[in-house]
Amino acid sequence: MSEFHSDNNFSLTRKSHALQTRARLIQCIRDFFIHLDFLEVETPVRIPSPAPEEHIEAIRSEDWFLQTSPELAMKRMLAAGYPRIFQISKCFRAGERGHLHLPEYTMLEWYVAGFDYRELMNQCEGMIWSVARAMNLEAFVRQGRKIQADPPWERVTVAQAFSQHAPMSVEEALAQDKFDEMLVEHIEPKLGFNRPAFLYDYPAGLASLARLKEDNPSVGERFELYIGGLEIANGFSELTDANEQRRRFEEALKKRAAKNRARYDMPEKFLRSLDDLPPCAGIALGIDRLAMLCVGADKIDDVVAFAPDDL
Repeated sequence: MSEFHSDNNFSLTRKSHALQTRARLIQCIRDFFIHLDFLEVETPVRIPSPAPEEHIEAIRSEDWFLQTSPELAMKRMLAAGYPRIFQISKCFRAGERGHLHLPEYTMLEWYVAGFDYRELMNQCEGMIWSVARAMNLEAFVRQGRKIQADPPWERVTVAQAFSQHAPMSVEEALAQDKFDEMLVEHIEPKLGFNRPAFLYDYPAGLASLARLKEDNPSVGERFELYIGGLEIANGFSELTDANEQRRRFEEALKKRAAKNRARYDMPEKFLRSLDDLPPCAGIALGIDRLAMLCVGADKIDDVVAFAPDDL
């Protein structure tokens, strides 16, 4: 490389190790899934309508939208008879910018027919540990602290986490509309600093595409993975009841309308496909954040070639 660089070129040059590590990370993830006979798929980035969610805002592309997740299309493929699929794709969210957020980010998403969320937690743990070993990583680094990658990882329910770390119960937080505040301020900073930690069994109202637990329908079969207090992945046992999914989407659309958010059409083709969706589980994992942990970066900008400010 030339001895002299503009500021932008210098920024790219200093990212060399991070970008090489990121490329190796993605290759090792692919190797893991291909070895397990998963099919790597590609679905369109530009879609008629995303899944209606109250707090996630899609970016418009003419009269369609850029995907916030490939979830709807991938579950239609699962319903069509593809039992093990994964995808590494670009996703987009409006208003997402900060040390840990980008409006355009890279997502790993995978689905397994016949799995529930507990089996998916096991597979997620095995995948990341396998990838770490392939990359000769014994530990992740977050805020200068080493986090051992080897199993077994911690598992704690949302109710347990609130009882241990928050000044109020889950029920009180929901009643006062303070769940997210309690999670961010009191719980997330305590999760996954010894080893990665799964936080699971979310309140039913916060698991909009997840199946409810048969023995406790007040919670959904949803989990999130935290490493060093950083949310890495979100997974669940998939809801396969089209009528219930429609009801949840309608409720989300009403909440979006009350906040004057963009109007989404009901994803009818996805809802029709649920009649053929087998019992299954799926997960979305942030590649950029996992890359941060692999190189010990504090900012997401340090593990992508170009952040929006660089363009």
